[in-house]
Amino acid sequence: MNFIKLLLFVLTMGLMNLSCNREKAPYQLIPESNFDTIIDGKQVKLFTLVNDHNLVAQITNLGGRVVSLWVPDRNGTFSDIVLGFDSPEAYLQANEKYFGATIGRYGNRIANGHFILDDKEYTLARNNGPNHLHGGKKGFCDVVWSVMEHSDNTLTLSYKSEDMEEGYPGNLMVKVRFELTNNDELKIEYWAKTDKATPVNLTHHSFFNLLGAGKGSINNHELMINAYHYTPVDETLIPSGEIASVSQTPMDFTQSTAIGSRIDHDFTQLKYGKGYDHNWVLNPDSTKLNFAARVNEKSTGRILEVYTNEPGLQFYGGNFLDGQDKGKNNLPYEFRTAFCLETQHFPDSPNHDNFPSTILEPEQNYYSICIYRFKTDAFEN
Repeated sequence: MNFIKLLLFVLTMGLMNLSCNREKAPYQLIPESNFDTIIDGKQVKLFTLVNDHNLVAQITNLGGRVVSLWVPDRNGTFSDIVLGFDSPEAYLQANEKYFGATIGRYGNRIANGHFILDDKEYTLARNNGPNHLHGGKKGFCDVVWSVMEHSDNTLTLSYKSEDMEEGYPGNLMVKVRFELTNNDELKIEYWAKTDKATPVNLTHHSFFNLLGAGKGSINNHELMINAYHYTPVDETLIPSGEIASVSQTPMDFTQSTAIGSRIDHDFTQLKYGKGYDHNWVLNPDSTKLNFAARVNEKSTGRILEVYTNEPGLQFYGGNFLDGQDKGKNNLPYEFRTAFCLETQHFPDSPNHDNFPSTILEPEQNYYSICIYRFKTDAFEN
């Protein structure tokens, strides 16, 4: 469904005053023409997805980014709950470069931009202090992906990462599929194939605020993480290799807890991250999809649940947002006004034999899934 058809659909729904109040939006959708440009010789576009309940996601093939995501509160009033911008130029000029992006070849950090694979040493860009972060100086978030398929509620993108791009071995073929399901989920699936052994750790980096993008602190959001352990880090946010218990620490989110309730505790890990910016070791589940986390914003009734097949979840509390970036509707993105829940393998896994391996071999097929499921407390049992 193109933008004009969707806009007419929303207006018609509003005039008809249909049931469930979901037509109350009003959506302030970004014109698709805003993203109609050429970057690195490739066509950039903005795509609009809508499900049967009128949830809307707008996604660009510049970095495989979720640009906007409209979901209802308990009264059926819609808000855009992800941080982002209304033009490609704004994304390229932003201080925070990962808003809504598909991250690769390796999500999270690799210590000193260095790893050894099959007795060969590889050197990567150090783009985060002494460490490598989120694929390097020009990771998957900065490239223009090819469009494979687009329907009313799905978008499939692909990208070929060349051998030694950003220092990684192997030609890596990647596909990512976004689906806005009728279960009110944003489902993100990743596939990859390589011709040489290489580290692969793909993830999604939307910054969420269930009040609405740019509409205040997330410290009162209540968070539950399905994890009894986490991976402590050093002062540069590189894991020590320890798998530590969350018990009796501010890292314990096994019960729903306000994000900001312990954030100023005298706890070394919080000092290192200026708050939360850590990997939790998800409790194993025998089913294909593991429940990872749940966020509840009580004033709106919005609830976000996360499901994945990944062993880890990076929870980041927006500690490095500083208001310099002004996003949609010219709203500044201030300190701790968004959170990220990134399903992935552990940081720096290529340098820790006790962590689940992130090495993809040529005979293997990479598959990862992340589901963000939205509901409200009005429909809770």
